Amino acid sequence: MNKRILITGGCGFVGSGLALAFKNKYPAYDIVALDNLKRRGSELNIIRLKDAGINFMHGDLRNKEDLESIDKIDLIIEAAAEPSVLAGINSSADYLLNTNLNGTINCLGLAAKHKSDFIFLSTSRVYPIKDIESIAFVEKETRFDITNSQSLPGISAKGLAENFPIENARSLYGATKLASELLIKEYNELFGIKTVVNRCGVITGPWQMGKVDQGVIVLWVAKHFWKGKLGYFGYGGEGKQVRDILHIHDLFRLIDYQAHNMEAMNGQTFNAGGGIEICVSLQELTSLCERVTGNKIEITKVPENRAADIRIYITDNTKITANTGWKPEIGPEEIVKDIYHWITENEKELKQILN
Repeated sequence: MNKRILITGGCGFVGSGLALAFKNKYPAYDIVALDNLKRRGSELNIIRLKDAGINFMHGDLRNKEDLESIDKIDLIIEAAAEPSVLAGINSSADYLLNTNLNGTINCLGLAAKHKSDFIFLSTSRVYPIKDIESIAFVEKETRFDITNSQSLPGISAKGLAENFPIENARSLYGATKLASELLIKEYNELFGIKTVVNRCGVITGPWQMGKVDQGVIVLWVAKHFWKGKLGYFGYGGEGKQVRDILHIHDLFRLIDYQAHNMEAMNGQTFNAGGGIEICVSLQELTSLCERVTGNKIEITKVPENRAADIRIYITDNTKITANTGWKPEIGPEEIVKDIYHWITENEKELKQILN
């Protein structure tokens, strides 16, 4: 059966990547990509989407009226967000709250109207900062590593599982995502729509317009490519902070499985990330970028932590692998090479955005 899929944030990095991958694998599917084009660089994806036969719709999910004209939808993939963990800290939180919470509410209303399946891209940032910072770790030459002996549930050397504590503060960004998750459960129960929530770690790959507060892998490659400057911020300024990273193609394999197995996935919440096998520290990322680009750049050391910083985050994928068989496959060096080749091939268009 052919599907009609609405992808919000459809000109963003994740949304456009998923839209193009679905259309490539399922040419008969009708894909609608909705985006307000707020983020710089998102406009570059309009031509890519249209050339692939994807319907671009200029609209804003904060405005319920922009969704009312959309015809019958089989599946909504909610990938729109203000994605910065720093949003609302030193500036107004209005856009963050209206997009990440009210926007999701509007999308849920659309799903209830059409009885659409609903896949929500949440974030690892729903987990509280103070609890993550209390994780026992060992400091090694190039990174921090999680130890097996822990005082909190849901944490081991494999990373954070879904039963990690969730009661404490997490950032305004994380709070909007967690609030959305709670409402998704209500719509699932009250309106009978099939839903699944994915708490993603760092997602990356070509066509991500990386910035300091979001898209750090692309930013790191870009600064090495154009010989710019970077900084190791916090935790002594040594760059030992660790994140797991997930290539957009690996994310698509997961969403593709879920989209076609919603009966089995219904009502579930999963952690989804690169996991212990695909994680890097900033130091290690620097070494990869130097090797791939051939450039060595100046990196400033700033010992002091910033608001919402965390030392280490690694996804424990045990639950999602057990339920789906999915595992990420694309490793850190291949990710860096993929981003590097994309920048090389599109240097003129990307220089003013990424440099």
